[in-house]
Amino acid sequence: MKIIHKPNYKEAKTTDKRAYKKIDFQIDQEQKNVFHGKTYYLKTYGCQMNEHDSENIKAILEELGFHSTDCMEEADLVLLNTCSIRENAHNKAFGMLGRLKHLKETKKDVLVGLCGCMAQEEGVIDEILHKYKWVNFVFGTHNINRLPDLLLENMRSHEQQIEVFSREQDLIEHMPVKRDNPYKAYVNIIYGCDKFCTYCIVPYTRGRQRSRAKEDILEEIKNLQKDHYQEVILLGQNVNAYGKDLYENYKMENLLEDVAKTGIPRIRFVTSHPWDFTDQMIEVMKKYKNIMPAIHLPVQSGCNRILKLMGRRYTKEEYLKLFYKLKEIPNIAISTDIIVGFPGESEEDFQETLDLCKTCKFDNAYTFIYSARENTPASKLIDHTSLKEKEDRLQRLNAVVNTYFKESNERLLNKEVEVLVEGVSDKKNNYFGYTDTNKLINFTGEHVPVGSIIKVRVLDAKTWSLDGKAV
Repeated sequence: MKIIHKPNYKEAKTTDKRAYKKIDFQIDQEQKNVFHGKTYYLKTYGCQMNEHDSENIKAILEELGFHSTDCMEEADLVLLNTCSIRENAHNKAFGMLGRLKHLKETKKDVLVGLCGCMAQEEGVIDEILHKYKWVNFVFGTHNINRLPDLLLENMRSHEQQIEVFSREQDLIEHMPVKRDNPYKAYVNIIYGCDKFCTYCIVPYTRGRQRSRAKEDILEEIKNLQKDHYQEVILLGQNVNAYGKDLYENYKMENLLEDVAKTGIPRIRFVTSHPWDFTDQMIEVMKKYKNIMPAIHLPVQSGCNRILKLMGRRYTKEEYLKLFYKLKEIPNIAISTDIIVGFPGESEEDFQETLDLCKTCKFDNAYTFIYSARENTPASKLIDHTSLKEKEDRLQRLNAVVNTYFKESNERLLNKEVEVLVEGVSDKKNNYFGYTDTNKLINFTGEHVPVGSIIKVRVLDAKTWSLDGKAV
């Protein structure tokens, strides 16, 4: 039977608040190992949420009997977990589909699937239906748990399966997970976003915000602690909104404190919207040493007029007030996101962004040229700025922010920093890991246990990394 269930933006944006049922994931006994001996190749694009989704997808596939391969040409199943945040990510995924079409011409039995945020877009599904009829199956961000059924239905019927729900489904707990890193783990705490920034497609592709129960989050973290994980990264499109849709008197600051009390050595959380960052969260960060002093706080623009057009719900002055409060946390590092070339941005507006960067001197910044996304309000704004001018602004912005990255690293010279050791480099006695402020450091040492947290003395500072020696 052919399944066609297409996404709908109008339905995705509806604001009714439904009660979500919590359902425990399980694979039917007759589904287990049905693909025994088959191999899969999974390509992931995008953010940490996508990476963590892929960890779930890999575990599901392996319960079905698949095992992974690093060679796409040898795989029996190729699955693309896609991102829709910028046009470049779109183009990469469609370019990969072009390669897979050629592969399918020579290897007709290979299964090809597409999932992730791109699958939630109306235009993408229309294009798949008309130009990529050879793609075997498509599913969205809301129904990863349906992967076994879609694969088996395609195997039975040999017809294209497209199942993408516009609205969020029930909250699925206890999804299997095959973690990429044995020392630090992603933990979802909230899905979706209610902010609807005018340039952002996330509320359409990831749904409205819905929080996991605190008990389920804490149970997952305690189990990770038993398995000797050193670090957890609490994930969400806007982690600071945690609990608002679920509890009356339990919010992100409460969850953060409860996670800290578990005693797991390192805690991080991404991504934070400035609108929801409370003073209470800052106080909890000051109180617990296992909450790492590193915050990603997207500003997007330093101009109030552009911030209003973006629908960001704060002014430059409000952002700076929060920024300086965070700076009271000892040794904190603050990174950010910045968009240049937003529709209507003038040279004067851009200069305000440069001035903000010179004031904040961010420890890191992810900078982008504005990319219009399908159906977002910003995509309908008039844009007179040429691509050449946008590229020039990006270069000028990067020249400013890169200066501060190195300055930030140089402040650590000859100091001892705590590092989670994540691996061994190619050179003998060379290791790498991340500091408490999330800076990459390469260092030398003798018989250093990978997965441990040790002291490292910083001997050299570069723009993007540090060099050091184990103490």
